[in-house]
Amino acid sequence: MFRFKAPSQNTLELMGEIAKGNDKRDFESMCIDKIRNLTGHDNVKITSSGNNSIFVALSAIEGDVIVPDQGGWHGFKQIAGFLNRDIVTLKTDSGLINPDYLDDVDIREGSALIYTSFAGYCAEQNTKLISKYCRDNGIITIEDASAGLGDKKKRLGNGKYSDIIIASTGSPKIINAGKGGIISTDNDEIFEKTKLPQKLSKTSQIVCGGICCELENVGEKLELTLNATQHLKNNIENTLHADKRGVNVIIPHSNAKEISWNLKKSLPIDRSGFITACPNYNRVKQKAVSVEIKNLSYDCLEKEHLDIIIKEINNQL
Repeated sequence: MFRFKAPSQNTLELMGEIAKGNDKRDFESMCIDKIRNLTGHDNVKITSSGNNSIFVALSAIEGDVIVPDQGGWHGFKQIAGFLNRDIVTLKTDSGLINPDYLDDVDIREGSALIYTSFAGYCAEQNTKLISKYCRDNGIITIEDASAGLGDKKKRLGNGKYSDIIIASTGSPKIINAGKGGIISTDNDEIFEKTKLPQKLSKTSQIVCGGICCELENVGEKLELTLNATQHLKNNIENTLHADKRGVNVIIPHSNAKEISWNLKKSLPIDRSGFITACPNYNRVKQKAVSVEIKNLSYDCLEKEHLDIIIKEINNQL
């Protein structure tokens, strides 16, 4: 049986000590310093959830909110709608953003493009290319780096490219404190405009302590997940965006629903799941099976476990 990712034992123990009042350090300040080092942004806030981080970020946007047509997060559209922002849906290449497609849409001043570090968690976005186009055209970039913070290649979750970086630190994210979120920016005006939503989304020292602990080896955890995913891509035919880094594997197939159901039975997990059937806006809008490597406990990312997954998938295809 496979195991769903949970906060590390060190994280749980530290959060317990803070809850008991045995550790009174200012973990919020410690978190902020660590996130500054990761993103390169001066302004950092720890929030109560990833969706609250999105809410804070979109509260600062006065123009349109541009979202990818697939491979994003449904909360982008839900929160933009709640804030009465006009939503512009951007055509993508199966989730990957091609800035040239922005030429085909009418965008108002003060608009923002919000997207995830990995399209559908499957394929790394070209943040450098996206950033250049958007900055040349007055578009604010908001990167949801829930799966990209700690990137050793410095391409994802990097404030050099993204005007605003947000992330969830809930389960089963790379930074896994069970709850919480992050927002960072170098734009002082964004934090000035959003003082009220920031207050409403404030979190506890317990959660900050958990995030702090999880940040200690975030780069290694992301690298392990990326390598495990690549091992599957190298051994399963017809995976989507096979040449791109990702934290899950998407396999287009006309019989995706039945295959997904069969894999859930042959690859049991202790709670929740790591097999997702598509079409699914958060992944791709075509029939496909998504294998959520990012959801697995790190001890399940060893080659012997990955080879079991590969064998079962290849047996079904």
